[in-house]
Amino acid sequence: MLDTMTVTSAATLHRRRASLYRYYVLGILSIVGVFSWMDRQLFSILLESIKHDLRLTDTQLGLLGGIAFGLFYAAVGLPVAKLADRLNRRNLVVAAVALWSCMTALCGLSTGFGSLFLARMGVGIGEAGSSPASQSMVSDYFPPRMRGLAMGLLYTYVPIGYVLAYATGGFINDTVGWRAAFLMFGIPGLLLAAWTLITVREPRRGQSELAAPAAPDRTNLLTTLRTFIGTPSLRHIPVAGALHGLGAFGAAVWVPAYFMRTHSMSSFQIGSRLALLMGTAGLAGAVLGGFFCDKLISRTRDPRWYMWVPAASLALAVPFLLLAFTTARPDVALLFYAVPLLCNHIVLGPLLASMQSLAGIERRASIAGFYLFFVNLIAMGLGPFVVGLFSDLFHARLGDSALRYSLMTLTAVTCAWASLHLLLASRTIASDLQRSRDPGVAS
Repeated sequence: MLDTMTVTSAATLHRRRASLYRYYVLGILSIVGVFSWMDRQLFSILLESIKHDLRLTDTQLGLLGGIAFGLFYAAVGLPVAKLADRLNRRNLVVAAVALWSCMTALCGLSTGFGSLFLARMGVGIGEAGSSPASQSMVSDYFPPRMRGLAMGLLYTYVPIGYVLAYATGGFINDTVGWRAAFLMFGIPGLLLAAWTLITVREPRRGQSELAAPAAPDRTNLLTTLRTFIGTPSLRHIPVAGALHGLGAFGAAVWVPAYFMRTHSMSSFQIGSRLALLMGTAGLAGAVLGGFFCDKLISRTRDPRWYMWVPAASLALAVPFLLLAFTTARPDVALLFYAVPLLCNHIVLGPLLASMQSLAGIERRASIAGFYLFFVNLIAMGLGPFVVGLFSDLFHARLGDSALRYSLMTLTAVTCAWASLHLLLASRTIASDLQRSRDPGVAS
């Protein structure tokens, strides 16, 4: 009897430790994401200082904020995601953190458009290695019933990264300059890479579903593409993500500059206020979106909530975007802008959880990589560039208001359009999820 109790107690202790450890891993991967987003978004709060120091046009700034980062992020992300389905994902994350941290520091040594373009390109290449591998690892640590919340918690790195980039970057920029900001953001990432290597363990593939160990995915990229084309909901989810991201990334790069030009705010003034909004509305959206989807699906057994919740959120954002970019008072504009920030982050958990569940065990990183490739090629690559291009094209006629109307039009239209595609995806997601669990089910 005593031996039985001892074994039971040991098993209970082991389960508790395993549960705590998976949250530790989730925390470390979230911190990795925070560093990623900090280094990515630092450019936006420094944009006006870089513009004047290096004498760049808005179109050039759009290229630096968009194509220099997004194109290479997308191009490298897909093959690296395939590697993540075959190799040790923890090691890929470590290598990615080290690379993008070095390249962020090099941004501070740039002497002109060309050298800064190359450094931003390096940041994009480095950051491409972390997200698919992180999503795949989290999916192996957390079962499907907890996956929406887990992905939402993972992606709290987006608002937290914004907070630190805007507030800290704005302060450093106003005190010691934009070059020092890049250097001070890049160097700590090397310490994070070492800590991740030492303390994070690679999970067994499929362990959260209590499935047999999954063989590494040996299929080629065309097979992954056929999975998207052959799965109706997967034909709409990436399009929705790309459209939403087109406006969201364009705004992420240009909104600080908009408030500086239109409302005469300093980089620290707007950075600290945007940091506050991201730390409240953005963080709440990232957590609550996944949490409520998990609860609604658990109660109703209807996976369409994965699509309905983000679709409704993006539709709600549209009128508040119009108000935020037309009011003359900066405090009121920021108050209105808080609602789209909340809505944009509600989208993250449900979409990423549904993608990982649709992927199946053996192709999680590949599916995430393909999604990120498609979305980031359009969103990161074109969003900031389109805003900068139209700002330059209409500046002679509209002055600084050209940036206002460029931002307002792009963000409102893309949110509404993305919402439509999510509603279309909701029509088939239940049957698509069933086929992902049982490939023998007929289409």
